[in-house]
Amino acid sequence: MKKLFVPVILSLVVILSACGANQTNNAEKSVNNSSSEASQSSGAAPAGTFTYQSENGPVEVPSHPQRVVVLTRFLTGNVMALGVPVVGADEMSKENPRFKDELKDVEAVTDESLEKIIELQPDLIIGLSDIQNYDKLKQIAPTVTFTYAKVDYLTQQLEVGKLLNKEKEAQAWVDEFKARSEKAGEEIKAKVGEGATVTVIETFNKQLYVYGYNFGRGTELLYGDLGFSLPEKTIEATAKDGYLALSTEVMKDYVGDYIIFSKNADEDNSFQDTQTYKNLPAVKNNHVYEVDAKSFYFNDPLSLEYQLDFFIKSFLNK
Repeated sequence: MKKLFVPVILSLVVILSACGANQTNNAEKSVNNSSSEASQSSGAAPAGTFTYQSENGPVEVPSHPQRVVVLTRFLTGNVMALGVPVVGADEMSKENPRFKDELKDVEAVTDESLEKIIELQPDLIIGLSDIQNYDKLKQIAPTVTFTYAKVDYLTQQLEVGKLLNKEKEAQAWVDEFKARSEKAGEEIKAKVGEGATVTVIETFNKQLYVYGYNFGRGTELLYGDLGFSLPEKTIEATAKDGYLALSTEVMKDYVGDYIIFSKNADEDNSFQDTQTYKNLPAVKNNHVYEVDAKSFYFNDPLSLEYQLDFFIKSFLNK
């Protein structure tokens, strides 16, 4: 009986050893294959990711992000325009009438609400370069930041396109939008004349402001492809900060032939009832175009599309 028992044990050991060796080989092949596929797609990054060269250096990000948290109102529309799912956004983006329906079920977050962001299980976090808790956020998910206005609004969309692995889609939008805005600019200049000036104004916390170039609210378009100029005094006054707080009494020195009033109905807009305002040439000539401020703040693709349509309608009556 003992003689029979030993060969049986030996046989089982051989069989188990062979099975173990096969499993090990298969596992090694699987790991090697995965590593090979990742290497082919993005260097040393695992499959399903690639390395994005951010301002802070290389960041390994998902190739097809499905749960993006955007911690700045200046980039929410950039992500939305490329059809990438947003699961968390700032409150101001959620209040934008243009975004409201699409973001109604999206969680409101800030760079301080770490626990809420963890619960959202993001696969990518996007913010500005002055973001708080950057080191903690990047432990939750790959975190990429941008410096506001470091590049122009079209280049910014191309960068977001690179980050989201949708560079072709971003380039297509840039090409189409640039062509449309240039065409609109030619038509508007033909109607209002070369050298026409326009000023963007807005009230915030009971204070009246005038805005310079590259500060949202359509300024990138107005002083870019649409061909308008800023009044000289406004150029000087907004050169440093991009905006200037002013009183109604001196308003005549800063407004141009046309006024774009980015109007918030919740603010104090009583300056419109003053004789100083009513006597402005732009007001007397019916060259004041009012638009909802909450829809007009930013320079992302969705906001820019809306602004361009508004300007075409206002200046060309189309």
